[in-house]
Amino acid sequence: MHYHKPLVLAVVQNLQKIFIENKYADKVVEQTLKSNPKWGSRDRRFIAETTYGMVRWWRLIDQIAIESNNSSNNFYNLFAIWKILKGNELPNWDEFTQFDKTKIIEISNKLKSERKFRESFPDWIDELLSKELGDEVWEKEASSLNIEANVVLRTNTLKTTIEKLQKKLTEQHIETLKLEWNGLSNALVLNQRKNMYSLAEYKNGLFEIQDASSQMVAEFLNPNKGSFVIDACAGAGGKSLHLASLMQNQGQIVSMDIEENKLTELKKRAERAGVTIITTQIIKQDTIEKHKNKADFLLLDVPCSGLGTLKRNPDAKWKLSIEFIEKIKKIQQTILNDYSKTLKAGGTMLYATCSILPSENEKQVKLFLKNNLEFNLISDKKVLPSSGFDGFYMAKIKKMLSTRN
Repeated sequence: MHYHKPLVLAVVQNLQKIFIENKYADKVVEQTLKSNPKWGSRDRRFIAETTYGMVRWWRLIDQIAIESNNSSNNFYNLFAIWKILKGNELPNWDEFTQFDKTKIIEISNKLKSERKFRESFPDWIDELLSKELGDEVWEKEASSLNIEANVVLRTNTLKTTIEKLQKKLTEQHIETLKLEWNGLSNALVLNQRKNMYSLAEYKNGLFEIQDASSQMVAEFLNPNKGSFVIDACAGAGGKSLHLASLMQNQGQIVSMDIEENKLTELKKRAERAGVTIITTQIIKQDTIEKHKNKADFLLLDVPCSGLGTLKRNPDAKWKLSIEFIEKIKKIQQTILNDYSKTLKAGGTMLYATCSILPSENEKQVKLFLKNNLEFNLISDKKVLPSSGFDGFYMAKIKKMLSTRN
């Protein structure tokens, strides 16, 4: 393989921004590619895949650097180790003259006897997931979380059908597979990664890019046409838009968030998708009281650790902390207790996270039901990353017409 110094430098600079400046990998890669529009598709792919690959396997690469006496503070050293592990030849550059390939492979093989190095996780995540899921389940999920995520599209049925969308994409040599999984009927999986944002079909609102597990959430809540729905943690609104399409753009959806910029993005997406039933609201002190006992359906896609989404967000492994998870669990319970008040008697609520920790999922629902006797669990679903998609949890909860005695 022939290496170009500007591309290797771009990878090294990306890693410095991610691990030293603590920036998010997706934003760093996006900005690097945007700043260099003359790079071709092959160069762009090299930068993105190398950066994400090294972030994903950082623990293993870093430990090999330490044990092979190659400074782990030198990002060129880490790049070289990664390429040796991938079976690639290194260029004859001054930066790469000191590497003993045989030694690096030997150290790698030795380290891989321990899961935390083999699957590249911090000690605390490895210990926490093993404790909460059981060692056998975690062994399987740890491995699956290191597989690159599929690109999944959700057909916007307000504007087209999955058959028509697939045909339009095929005409542009973009091959997709209809995904018939967990009841989904409008999802397409790309056979090969492509930049879908530049397509006219995307700009015209015929599809959204949304993981299959995330698509399950709105489908599982399944609101009726004409309903009043609250999406209390809407963010940029992917699930709000999906709810609107399921409701055939009839009824009312109030999409709330604490961040105004996210709701501004939601408005743009709604316009592109042809959705007219969504109104946005910044969450304020009187928000809950204002909507008390009004919602037919309530979606609580709460803030969480995001441990189910490490396939697409591998840098979260290195940015998360146990302190953050303990803090977010308290926030989850507060949101459940407070926003459930907006649901009318007989209404349905969905609690969802993109975490695989039972302490963020089943245990939170159990605690809520214990403290709120007017609610009943209808059913719940758990999706593990070994399914091929993001890890997710969702629980459908009904507010009864009368309180239990």
